[in-house]
Amino acid sequence: MNLAIFTFNPFQENTYVLYDETGECVIIDPGCFENSEKLELDNFITSNELQPVRLINTHCHIDHVFGNKFVSDRYDLQLEIHKGELPVLKAVPQVSEFYGIPFPEPSPMPGSYLEEGDVVTFGNTKLETYFTPGHSPASISFLCKEDKILIAGDVLFRESIGRTDLPGGDHATLISSIKNNLFPLGDDVKVYPGHGPETTIGWEKRNNPFLQ
Repeated sequence: MNLAIFTFNPFQENTYVLYDETGECVIIDPGCFENSEKLELDNFITSNELQPVRLINTHCHIDHVFGNKFVSDRYDLQLEIHKGELPVLKAVPQVSEFYGIPFPEPSPMPGSYLEEGDVVTFGNTKLETYFTPGHSPASISFLCKEDKILIAGDVLFRESIGRTDLPGGDHATLISSIKNNLFPLGDDVKVYPGHGPETTIGWEKRNNPFLQ
């Protein structure tokens, strides 16, 4: 499996495109906000002759859903989220008003839901779904077991963790999600977060000050 990272919008959010030798790809957390960002994403997909087949949000905070409508319309895809994130998604227009950020393209509502244990498939690739709440009410993370790659949303960062002071966040729940759901995946699993650089499970076990 191949992975492309784009850092978009004023929140410096990481948007991921996962693809394999078949050309099929999954777009996770499209944060493209400016037209130039949408063009950058589309140019990458077009120039690499990729076929987007799924649109997924790890969670539905505003910075992760800016590009949902663009991706949904451009590639004719239905949004997939955990059903517990629906209130967060519905609150995005109010959140954008709170931050003073214009949000002219409201996200479509989900066409289907993902739950713990679901396997997301595209091309020859399988991603296992893990329920990792705490930063948001029903965040989900995705593991490609074959390549030891985890798309973690805003659950776990390099030497940091997701904030828990937003509606639906809970610190104890987040710590439990990381220690009980992510740590057992293995020290050599690479973690690709919603912000900042990648890390590994092992590095965070040893060096993350929030998890000692």
